[in-house]
Amino acid sequence: MPNCEGSLDAVFHALADRTRREIVERLIGGPLSVSQLARPLEMSLPAVMQHLQVLEACALVRSEKTGRVRVCHIEPAGLRTAEDWIGRQRTDWEHRPDRLGDHLSEHEQQRPPDGSGRRAANAPGAGPARSRSARPRPPAP
Repeated sequence: MPNCEGSLDAVFHALADRTRREIVERLIGGPLSVSQLARPLEMSLPAVMQHLQVLEACALVRSEKTGRVRVCHIEPAGLRTAEDWIGRQRTDWEHRPDRLGDHLSEHEQQRPPDGSGRRAANAPGAGPARSRSARPRPPAP
């Protein structure tokens, strides 16, 4: 995967993996070494390092080497990328009832004055007139 720092797609790609989500959750509690991250995951250090590389590429995690130990930290700005996008979607979703109300109000204003809710036969979009008797009747048993 190319280095897409700050890319929403890269963040969601990284978070799509359960192991990487677990790493992020654990790092929210504070910095941990790679070996501390690997222990409960029951996977090799190279496998954990591969997951960390994906998380670092999208700026969710950063790591620094101190002596022989690599310590990983969460990067709140990377999480904010996903959080901001989700927040915008939530806001749009929560305002949907308002848009429905606006649509219904517009529909009410377009109703004919007789209140029947039916369009006149010559109204645009009314379609061809149909007689009730023109409907096919089901065959008698």
